[in-house]
Amino acid sequence: MGRLSPLPPPGPLRTLAYATLVNTVGAGLWLAGGALYLTRDVGLSATSVGAGLTVAGLVGLSASVPLGALADRWDPRTLRAVLQVGQAVAALAYLLVGSFPAFLAVAVPEALLAAGNLAVRAALVAAVGGPDGRVHAFATLRAVANLGITVGTALAGIALAVDTHRAYQVLIVGNAATYLLSAALLLRLPPIAAAQPAGAAHRSAGPHGPTGTRRGPLRDGRFLAVSGVSAVLSTHVTVLVLVVPLWTVDRAGAPPPVVSAVLLANTVLTVLLAVRLSRGAERAAPAARKLRRAGLVLAAATPLYAATAALPVLPAVVVLLVATAVWTVGDLWHGAAGAGLAYDLAPPGGIGAYQGADGLLAGLAQALGRGLLTLLVLGGGPVGWLVLGGILAAAGLAAPALARRAIANRPAPEARAAGVPG
Repeated sequence: MGRLSPLPPPGPLRTLAYATLVNTVGAGLWLAGGALYLTRDVGLSATSVGAGLTVAGLVGLSASVPLGALADRWDPRTLRAVLQVGQAVAALAYLLVGSFPAFLAVAVPEALLAAGNLAVRAALVAAVGGPDGRVHAFATLRAVANLGITVGTALAGIALAVDTHRAYQVLIVGNAATYLLSAALLLRLPPIAAAQPAGAAHRSAGPHGPTGTRRGPLRDGRFLAVSGVSAVLSTHVTVLVLVVPLWTVDRAGAPPPVVSAVLLANTVLTVLLAVRLSRGAERAAPAARKLRRAGLVLAAATPLYAATAALPVLPAVVVLLVATAVWTVGDLWHGAAGAGLAYDLAPPGGIGAYQGADGLLAGLAQALGRGLLTLLVLGGGPVGWLVLGGILAAAGLAAPALARRAIANRPAPEARAAGVPG
């Protein structure tokens, strides 16, 4: 592949990249068309769809740690394939939705499967990439995912343009099919030995205590502190996909197509830069410094966004694109640093569970952030942007000290077991 291709060289990571690409094409289909299907075809109100997705998302987060822990004891490749078959069934079940209770009955299990699958995916990426390559693998798959979502969104535009019951049905079946194809691609990976055989937590010394007293990630306060500041920074996702579009139209006065240009700029930069900006985040200490840098760069973008409220439309559009480019750099540094910290601070046999806890905190931050950030920025105007910048900078600045405390509490590295990829 050419240098601009996000696909890695032939090998297990490329197979995983193909599975991710297929899966995220389906994600793009559903992200672009799901809400319109539920409102225009099923007949639910926009308020009920929003409330149902919020409830389902919050309930779904409860699956992150248990399924992540399961990936530490079972082959994460097979487990993820099984979960994706379950997600295909849940996706098809949307064809049967005709009321709000039925919508919830489908959305909640689907959210549980999705949240748990993210933790299992993290364990699989760690196994495929190995200790020295898992952050690189994470960044590679993020670039591939952005490409897949973009393709899926474009394909969904066809169904949305037709805007018929049959077109929406095709969109849903297409989404379900991508889960099945992705699962089949995952099974082409070689089997992966469990990081921790079933029952090992009770037979061997845990990372923070004597034999038989292994603490889970939700009782590891130093890890949670690091993950917490990373979760605060993870709200950059909500800012970009919710706050910036509303600000662009309502406060900057730009026409709606500018929103697409802003999001496209983020996507293109992510595909081009994700792998390059992930370098140097494989270990906790440098990853914490990169997280600090991410917080400061995200903070530096906020006055640029704020300034667009006082500019004429054309200069405002230019500044919006510049601000988004700066924001994307901080976004990518945070993604790599957050992954590096969550991987390196986890005990060798608990990567899935710890990634699940990290995802749980990030999910809670983003769920709460939807309302709070909209109120802060759209209600507070330019001052709200500056307050947000201060919060992001403070979170980034806190990361190195918190990481040092977590590193001091970490066990000595263990030799990698024979046969473990990496």
